Amino acid sequence: MSHPGTLLRIGLIGTLVVALCCFTPVLVILFGALGLASLIGYLDYVLLPALIFFIGLTAFALWRQKKQQASCNPPSGKES
Repeated sequence: MSHPGTLLRIGLIGTLVVALCCFTPVLVILFGALGLASLIGYLDYVLLPALIFFIGLTAFALWRQKKQQASCNPPSGKES
């Protein structure tokens, strides 16, 4: 990815969207309105792994960003 914050942005947006779908009845209402209510029982099989993936992606992006900042700004070795 060209921009360093892109991975973090994708992770945060994905986490927010999946968390919204996990903890609110957004998808249940949407599936019911579309006539796909029979698929509601399978949402847990998709949403929980997706939530874990996006939380992991966000954590990885934060770790990578911290690592890049540390390599760009090495400690000066001076005591305060």
